[in-house]
Amino acid sequence: MGFKFYKKFMIVFGILSSVFDYITFGVLIFLFKASEVEFQTGWFIESVVSATLIVLVIRTRKSFTKSKPSKYLAFFSISIALFVMILPYIPFASILGFKPVPPIFYLVLLSIVVFYIVSAEITKRWFYKSLNSS
Repeated sequence: MGFKFYKKFMIVFGILSSVFDYITFGVLIFLFKASEVEFQTGWFIESVVSATLIVLVIRTRKSFTKSKPSKYLAFFSISIALFVMILPYIPFASILGFKPVPPIFYLVLLSIVVFYIVSAEITKRWFYKSLNSS
């Protein structure tokens, strides 16, 4: 795997990541009518949770459901996601610039992240097929 592979990989998955950033922006602005601090908090949560979990998908050519991560990767991925979701509710969160988001946000976040994971899995299959056919 050379430079061309990594360049194409970054472009394809960077675009996919950006699509889900825009979905999150739309949800926060239009659905939740988030203030600036709520917007920043919600986007931070979605970004960290989705990036942490998407690693489990893109780390292998196989389906992420068929290629189990190491226990350490799984543990730390889940721990980071949970910590970030709890972060806005801890006493010093405002010092960090966070504000609690409405609890319903977490259901919407779950939907966005599941959609992102499914999209990444489909994109990954397409990506590797396109490499093999070129």
